[in-house]
Amino acid sequence: MSTLRIGIIGAGIGGLCAAIGLLRAGHDVQVYEQAKAFMRVGADINLTPNAVKALDGLGVGTAVRAFAARPTHRISRMWDTGEETSRLEMSDAAEQKYGAPQLTIHRADLLTALAEAFPVERVRFGKRAEQVIKRSGDLELIFAGGERAHCDVLIGADGIHSVVRNTLFGKEHPRFTGVVAYRAVVPAEKVAHVPDIQAFTKWWGPNPQSQIVTFPLNRGRDIFIFATTAQDSWHLESWTTPGSVSELRDNYANFHPDARALLDACDEVLKTALYERDPLPYWAADGMALLGDACHPMMPFMAQGAGQAIEDAVVLARALGLATTNEQVAPALQGYQRARIQRASQIQVGSRGNQWLKAGGNADWVYGYDAWTVSATTEVA
Repeated sequence: MSTLRIGIIGAGIGGLCAAIGLLRAGHDVQVYEQAKAFMRVGADINLTPNAVKALDGLGVGTAVRAFAARPTHRISRMWDTGEETSRLEMSDAAEQKYGAPQLTIHRADLLTALAEAFPVERVRFGKRAEQVIKRSGDLELIFAGGERAHCDVLIGADGIHSVVRNTLFGKEHPRFTGVVAYRAVVPAEKVAHVPDIQAFTKWWGPNPQSQIVTFPLNRGRDIFIFATTAQDSWHLESWTTPGSVSELRDNYANFHPDARALLDACDEVLKTALYERDPLPYWAADGMALLGDACHPMMPFMAQGAGQAIEDAVVLARALGLATTNEQVAPALQGYQRARIQRASQIQVGSRGNQWLKAGGNADWVYGYDAWTVSATTEVA
């Protein structure tokens, strides 16, 4: 079997998942990451059963479970009355139904589990890609400072500001949604009086931009609070910028007492503006392919951003695992695209609308997806 030289730009969740799968398939994989090392930054992540099943197949599920919490339910409540509009059993019930539970975890802990499954010497840190040049039978990467690298296949797992995306479509900019997000973590003991505190609970606000989501972290010892609201005046896209706790509480002052009790427990909060893009017509061309936020950055309202990147990575690794020559790369990438683009685009648009599971409904089409069995060569019905 011939080995393809595969370059992956971005050592985030999707990039490392793809790297693990492609290395297991026998390819020569190099990952290029602009950060100087893995750092403990970013949001806390909801891994629904579709994502956990994909991680299990990569062999990292046990390591992820060592850090994660396991929510008991997925609950919807109305912001003012507290009325419960939907309740799904998760934990053991989800594992029996979908083959995997829901897990909630800090992004850094998930990255730790992934990094331990991929040889660190294959990750080149401090490499900020600036340009991609397509040559006959070769892709040349140019990094800040002038260093260059070459590969047969290039995977853009480089996020919403993707250089690989710009190479395929020309330079463009994400769109500010007019929505900002607040993030905080509080000890579970401080909010033990709030009902169902070990569940994933979404408080639906008076408009689609407004919500409060809570779920357990660190095996249930902490509770993560994620709140969004419309605010055109804040445009800073950062996961480490401090926000105002009093502003947070003021924005949700009319919410139900149970929701306000969560915010009252916050001592500090981070704040970021949310950006998005529209679905793309294609994800792959000229030996390059996109995954995760590089091709479908989405609002957080379906909690599928990380899950869709993980699904992308598994299906891409399976598709390229069948390719042994440069001539087979294009069909493999087209198979990946056909298998993924319709589903991810549907979830991307649905996340923007923010109505999914508000009043119940069937979660099976999201949670029951199996990236290890879906066809990577023919279109998904």
